[in-house]
Amino acid sequence: MAVQVLCDTIPRSRKVTMSETAVLSVDRVNKRFGGILALQDLSFEVQAGEVLGLMGPNGAGKTTLLNIIAGTYSPSSGRVNFCGRDITGLPAHKVCHLGIARTYQIPQPFTSLSARQNILVATKYGGKKAAGMEHDKIFDLVNLSEQKDTLARDLATVSLKRLELARALASNPTLILLDEIAAGSTDAELPRILGIIEEIRKMGKTVVLVEHVMKVMVEAVDRIIVIDKGEKIAEGTPGEVMKDEKVIAAYFG
Repeated sequence: MAVQVLCDTIPRSRKVTMSETAVLSVDRVNKRFGGILALQDLSFEVQAGEVLGLMGPNGAGKTTLLNIIAGTYSPSSGRVNFCGRDITGLPAHKVCHLGIARTYQIPQPFTSLSARQNILVATKYGGKKAAGMEHDKIFDLVNLSEQKDTLARDLATVSLKRLELARALASNPTLILLDEIAAGSTDAELPRILGIIEEIRKMGKTVVLVEHVMKVMVEAVDRIIVIDKGEKIAEGTPGEVMKDEKVIAAYFG
């Protein structure tokens, strides 16, 4: 029932078979850039309401995978299914309108607009489904309430990261892809980030999280998939993955 409620507004003109509780299914996805195979036969599912972590060394293919899910790239082969629909190769704006939002490692705001105006643009872009989102609640969640009227170009890096997340939430997604939202944060800021991820879960969102900060991975996610050189090398709970010999070898040689 949960996945049906989350996905009942998605057109089913290209309906596909997937698990009843899966919001996202990646099926044997490959991505080649010239002679480089960035992703190799990658498959997994993400369940409704789950926080899934994606780990891997630099260059493993994590951001490439997010780009394929979000519609920035098309896979060289394989399929991406969202809420029972094949979205493989759809452009990013159509993927967003269906209910997938993402953040970027390097924030990409409209620098000449205020934080509030950036949120308004995101709400408009999300379409009718985003109309009910409360902007003040989003600003409170990401701790930007006192900077709502500050131009994006005048925000510090940590605030730009928060604005990036706020913009993604303002489109009211079913699935949100978070790309290193804790990067550059101090140890003192990590509890706040963990709290934000938990609040996003309570909002009924499904989350795919790419992160190098291990405290976030260990405490925030339900399950981790580890990628190395474009291939899935491990999958399991944080405790299981951290003990996996292939994971240890990938990170520490």
